[in-house]
Amino acid sequence: MTTSPLFILPGWQNSGPAHWQSSWETLLGAQRVEQNDWLWPLRGDWMARLDEVLADDARLVERPAVLVAHSLGCHLVAAWAAHSRLVARVRGALLVAPPDVERVDMPPQVHGWRPIVRSRLPFPATLVISSDDPYAEPERAAEMAEAWGAAPVFVGACGHINGDSGLGDWPAGQALLRALCDEA
Repeated sequence: MTTSPLFILPGWQNSGPAHWQSSWETLLGAQRVEQNDWLWPLRGDWMARLDEVLADDARLVERPAVLVAHSLGCHLVAAWAAHSRLVARVRGALLVAPPDVERVDMPPQVHGWRPIVRSRLPFPATLVISSDDPYAEPERAAEMAEAWGAAPVFVGACGHINGDSGLGDWPAGQALLRALCDEA
């Protein structure tokens, strides 16, 4: 699919075995960025971990990575890119189902991700939006896409585009990843 290393960035509580991100690890040879605390995610800790993983991977000097983020992982990409000196090690990002962490009904575990970082990403990105995502209205997700300079892709009613959505290997997502890699 791509000669760029792929890094999986799950959201809050990680991605379980039925999640397309878990499938892509095996199917596409992607590497999951493991966080120290999946249940009480701290933005600064997650950013430092992503920086550490990308700094330690010598391949990225000549072949920048593609980040594949889901849910809170999308906010990780935005926050990290706004502060890191390693953004040249990233070729592009596929951002899937970012939650609206500024909603009043969000769990307290993600309140530390407020406010949403709204800086333009320094690399190409595609943001995938579901019409019935319980964690973000499509309009709010589209606002994030605009702020981040990401191309929005509306995929219809797919819930939170996670393991509960029954997408399996998510071939449509793989096609979006291929298109992003071709563009980047």
